[in-house]
Amino acid sequence: MVQLATNVGSLKLQNPVLAASGTFGYGLDLVDFCPPEALGAVVTKGLSPKPRIGNPNPRIVETPAGMINSIGLQNIGVEAFCTEVLPTLRQRGACVVVNVFGETEEEYATVIERLEKEEGVAAYELNVSCPNVNKGGMEFGHDPKLLASLVSGLRPLTQRPLWVKLSPNAPSPLAVAEAALSAGADALTLVNTFRALSVNAKTRKPSIATGFGGLSGPAIKPLALRLVWEVHRAFPQAPLVGIGGIMTGTDAVEFLLVGACAVQVGTATFRNPGACLAVLSELEAFCQKEGVKDVRELIGGLVWP
Repeated sequence: MVQLATNVGSLKLQNPVLAASGTFGYGLDLVDFCPPEALGAVVTKGLSPKPRIGNPNPRIVETPAGMINSIGLQNIGVEAFCTEVLPTLRQRGACVVVNVFGETEEEYATVIERLEKEEGVAAYELNVSCPNVNKGGMEFGHDPKLLASLVSGLRPLTQRPLWVKLSPNAPSPLAVAEAALSAGADALTLVNTFRALSVNAKTRKPSIATGFGGLSGPAIKPLALRLVWEVHRAFPQAPLVGIGGIMTGTDAVEFLLVGACAVQVGTATFRNPGACLAVLSELEAFCQKEGVKDVRELIGGLVWP
């Protein structure tokens, strides 16, 4: 029997497969296909202090090996989440990581302060890397000083783990990673989507209403693996959560080998609502076949030339 439990810093997870923010709703949308309590954790859709409408349509386009989205962080707001969603997640016993977004440090703080009043939140994932909003996350995720200020300002507000979700579009991902860790981040999630463009040849306009969007799916997996490996080599003690084009159990294994303690499944869920469970099952089968008794044996096990 394979031991699937893992740790992301101080947070113990029953298995290393998590549902990625923005692809699993608030944790209950796909309950008939993938019960949230069966996963290592559910990372909620990003929450802001007040509800957001998001960007105009069209805001999703399929690409040959993935998809581009520019949702604009549409969400119900933290208050509605606390009263309408969190009680059910808590009752089901799901491990809940809340993705937090803000356009200012004060907005991040407002969301966390509200959630601190509730039981059933295991950790916070700070979205500082969304490439779909004109201000806010992009600025924090690209500037080490701004990011350090944000994390250090939020750190005293909670004893819960703070994860920082990094942007692959930052000029210096390692500098941003170092800034987050030095300021008190407990773990890093990487990577978010890559800034991308799709063109409609007939209309001669971008396929996305706002122009650019974020590319996800299998197309970005080799790039995501490289970034996770580079951050792991630079900061070998830092807990990392890998994300980017994970469609199969083997994909998950690859992210563990380059240093991730856990993985998030995102775009695959749009093709198969039960993708998270499929990845988990395939990961376990891989370990059984390869004689891996504990999934943690894989973490950082890449044999580099």
